[in-house]
Amino acid sequence: MKLGTKLRISLFVKPPGWIRKISSNMVWRIPVEEPVLYLTFDDGPVSGLTEWILEELEKYGAKATFFCVGENVRGNPELYAKILGAGHAAGNHTFSHLNSYRTGLRRYVKDIYKARKVIDSRLFRPPYGRIRPLAARILMPRFRIILWDVLSMDYDRELEPRIVMYNVVSKARPGSIIVFHDNPKARENLEYALPRVLDHYSRAGYRFLALDENFLKK
Repeated sequence: MKLGTKLRISLFVKPPGWIRKISSNMVWRIPVEEPVLYLTFDDGPVSGLTEWILEELEKYGAKATFFCVGENVRGNPELYAKILGAGHAAGNHTFSHLNSYRTGLRRYVKDIYKARKVIDSRLFRPPYGRIRPLAARILMPRFRIILWDVLSMDYDRELEPRIVMYNVVSKARPGSIIVFHDNPKARENLEYALPRVLDHYSRAGYRFLALDENFLKK
């Protein structure tokens, strides 16, 4: 594995403690001791791929949280309804998948509220895991900002699928919030890693739960 690839993995898969400390008002992990994991999927829903994810989750009785892009929900309303109908949770991932650091504050917040019209959820995850402090302060009275304990990096096409799987099984612990993507660019890695992650942790006695808005209330 190239040095640059190893560096990306070490920096992104498990957020450093100092980052969590300065963003302690955001949710990085659920503080539980029992064997529970919280799978999350960003960027969908996407026809074909999201259905496959739902089928894999059903095989293991697993529930997850889908951080949806508003324009994808608008384009796939029946698929969004299928996510909710299967007992999974949804979260807001902006309407247009905007990067907070490359978007004006007013436009960014407006985009999130536009997404809220089609995604009825108090859970919010900023695309790319990046959000300006002022934007976070504006949003926190209405949303819980959800980040992660383990990033699979399934979107990185330079990574072999087995590395994506290893990123998860080597780092996840009880209460971990784990990020995958229902995004076409992640498909090859996801189709390899997700079934193996579900099988690995199911055999180890873990359950997979959706994030509960009531549990996360301040």
